[in-house]
Amino acid sequence: MLRIYHDSLDLIRGLEPLVRTLERKDKDLARQLRRAATSIPLNIAEGFRRNGKDRAHHYRIAAGSAAETGAALDVAHAWGHLPNLEALLDQLDKIRATLWKLSNR
Repeated sequence: MLRIYHDSLDLIRGLEPLVRTLERKDKDLARQLRRAATSIPLNIAEGFRRNGKDRAHHYRIAAGSAAETGAALDVAHAWGHLPNLEALLDQLDKIRATLWKLSNR
């Protein structure tokens, strides 16, 4: 499996306590964040087993989910629901960069 798959699971492990905190403040946003973050490794795994344009398509979906994850974190921070997210956003940026490379080969 690709390293990016494991990196995306590490991201989820880092998000888990924040999602639990967010659930107490904005249940809908927490649910959306959980779905978007979960979609990243699922689509990476599916893309890894595909060929050609189909592979790149799944990596693009994962990249879109990574963008949505980042936006959900930005919104949660803007509402004052979550503290400093710099480390997680940096981790997410590395994942997005790798997915961009994979989907644009």
